[in-house]
Amino acid sequence: RRAFAMSSLASFSGLSRIAVGRDVRWRRGACVSSRTVSPRASSRAGTLRVTCEDLGKKREPSTKDGEYVRTGKNTAPWDRPKRIVLLRHAESEGNVDETMYMRKPDHRIELTEKGKAQARRAGEELKALMGPNETLYVYVSPYLRTMQTLYELGQAVGVDRVLGVREEPRIREQDFGNFQDATMRELKKERVGFGRFFYRFPNGESAADVYDRVTSFRETLRNDIHFGRFNCDDRGCRTDDCTVVIVTHGLTLRVFLMRWYKWTTDQFTSLRNPGNAELIVMERGDGGRYTLLNDTHSEPYLVKAGFTDAMIADQKWAKNAPVDGLNSEWPTSKGNLFFENFPRRLKDNRDSVKNADAFFERRRLEQERKREERREEGEQMNW
Repeated sequence: RRAFAMSSLASFSGLSRIAVGRDVRWRRGACVSSRTVSPRASSRAGTLRVTCEDLGKKREPSTKDGEYVRTGKNTAPWDRPKRIVLLRHAESEGNVDETMYMRKPDHRIELTEKGKAQARRAGEELKALMGPNETLYVYVSPYLRTMQTLYELGQAVGVDRVLGVREEPRIREQDFGNFQDATMRELKKERVGFGRFFYRFPNGESAADVYDRVTSFRETLRNDIHFGRFNCDDRGCRTDDCTVVIVTHGLTLRVFLMRWYKWTTDQFTSLRNPGNAELIVMERGDGGRYTLLNDTHSEPYLVKAGFTDAMIADQKWAKNAPVDGLNSEWPTSKGNLFFENFPRRLKDNRDSVKNADAFFERRRLEQERKREERREEGEQMNW
């Protein structure tokens, strides 16, 4: 029995040496250096354990007394892609003719010819951001209009520069139900009165539902970053030469930013929807965090997009902050700010309820008027 166990252990160890030796991402994720790739059997416990040795220059940044500490002379701030670019799909058939949603499933809506041109222009803009040796890794919503956007964008950037493409259902459009009908316009008006973030469409989703699945996607993205999925091989990782692109939809894009930067529901509601094929660039700062305040997006741009003073201050902080740093001025970092701000938020919510009451009262009177008109028309026809 012991001989069989030792034989099995030896076989497993041999396979492990091969598997671990070939997968640089596993070595980095498991904290195993290239010099120590074979798991060693513990003589006492009779089980396998993996040792963790110094990985040298590739370490996660840390803070000390509020300052960024580099762990080596030429250490880069973790192995993070140079930037994350979010892109709403280009102009679609549904953007120019809402009745298309009554005739086509949402996921089969295509781009217009104008939309294809927009996507190619976005590709040229993205290409201008990239260095000569820079590559892309793409996550794309499986809806046809987002995949068409990526296809046209790739023609402009150069398909040979795209390392990989992953279809990601969690970044799909907000679900409005299988087919939209003539009541959708009224439902969207109703959403304004109810509250944009929490209103759930019949047989569909609310923005809060989208938030849940985007949260799951964010964790996948963070793991992919941490384990070196992007531009890594046996020679190491060259993340300075890699940009991650996320091709998605307007509301999903805003929800992603909300989740990434820990915005409140009120802050989310204040944001405008990005334009079709508009690049939203999250640039990696000196300490490894991503900031929207960069060479692509100025402070006036963020103000126009609906950013509050606190949101802009947080983007300024992220330009130099380490990945494990904490913005002490951010509302979620200071408990007293919640209590200072809550009375105002309570008043704003009560005002919203009053506005909603007025909206629903106008809607009720309008419906009564239409019913009365139909009744009078019926009487005239009978007469």
